[in-house]
Amino acid sequence: MPITPATVTHSASDGTADAILLELVDENGVTIGTAEKLSAHQPPGQLHRAFSVFLFDEQGRLLLQQRALGKYHSPGVWSNTCCGHPYPGEAPFAAAARRTYEELGVSPSLLAEAGTVRYNHPDPTSGLVEQEYNHLFVGLVQSPLAPDPEEVGATAFVTAAELAERHSEGPFSAWFMTVLDAARPAIRELTGPSADW
Repeated sequence: MPITPATVTHSASDGTADAILLELVDENGVTIGTAEKLSAHQPPGQLHRAFSVFLFDEQGRLLLQQRALGKYHSPGVWSNTCCGHPYPGEAPFAAAARRTYEELGVSPSLLAEAGTVRYNHPDPTSGLVEQEYNHLFVGLVQSPLAPDPEEVGATAFVTAAELAERHSEGPFSAWFMTVLDAARPAIRELTGPSADW
């Protein structure tokens, strides 16, 4: 994993990783505290700040990510380009750009805010709960990918029609359709009517 200023500040001086903290928020997205990442996802879940990124190529195809099999939460399922959690005090935009680079080895050539969505999605497979206030971002990717195999199992660029077919075959993350639907207005503005998003 690339070392960035954000990850350096979250490593212990002896080289071991500190517990990853998430920013807890109220229903309006106002910060009210922090919690350790895994505990925030234990039932019933604690509402925390998250982000979801949707990147498209020049043909208007969405970049999907299959989560690596070694991930503790939703391993092996397909999802949006990148998703995660800002560190406490980190701007969601900065976190989205950072994690896109860390996971996929690429920096978006354009990244724009696309609103927020709040949801509560239990994951029946893991027993964990996604209780999130999610900041959405859409953008373009115009350079070759270099995925981190510890984070990403596979990638695929898909049209809207191809996504509908793939989604019917599954499996996709529990949150995928919620964040996609919330981001659709911004996606349509970015990709234009011919992409049919």
